Amino acid sequence: MEFDDSVLNKRLNNMVITTDADDRRALTFHCQQCNTVLGDSFSVCGEVERLDAIMCLKVTSDVIVGDAEEPGHKGELANSIYSSLTCRTCQLSVGRIVHAAPSHLASVRNIFLLSKENISCYILNSSSMVKASTLSFHLKPLKEKMDEMRRQFDEKLNQMSHIRSRVANRSAC
Repeated sequence: MEFDDSVLNKRLNNMVITTDADDRRALTFHCQQCNTVLGDSFSVCGEVERLDAIMCLKVTSDVIVGDAEEPGHKGELANSIYSSLTCRTCQLSVGRIVHAAPSHLASVRNIFLLSKENISCYILNSSSMVKASTLSFHLKPLKEKMDEMRRQFDEKLNQMSHIRSRVANRSAC
């Protein structure tokens, strides 16, 4: 969807966008049914493809964590205990939060898992609304990020050393 002065111009359904560490887009997550804001891309810590879910560290107060803890009996959530996440406005199920799980799901315990099929994403810099299922939320591993930062730091240090030596040479003259 495109907005112009709060008026919807068009909706983009077949757009594929990748969000990664180098090209991080500012997004807001909305309930697919009522467009209530549920979270944003700054709280995203990854994606679980086998659950078709976006991993978020936090969500808005419009996401209700169910009181009942449900056991998973089959599929990827077998042998796990989770609570449902629902939209406060329309009560649509928008995801889960896993409380206890086997070791293969250890990384998603106590993380908000927003179901991509029930989420739309508003892309702030392009004023477009797209289905979350068309986006990828893969993040680079921390080691890769650290290596890249170290490389950039070394480049800046070399530039500064070069400038310093040029300034020292001019001062000596």
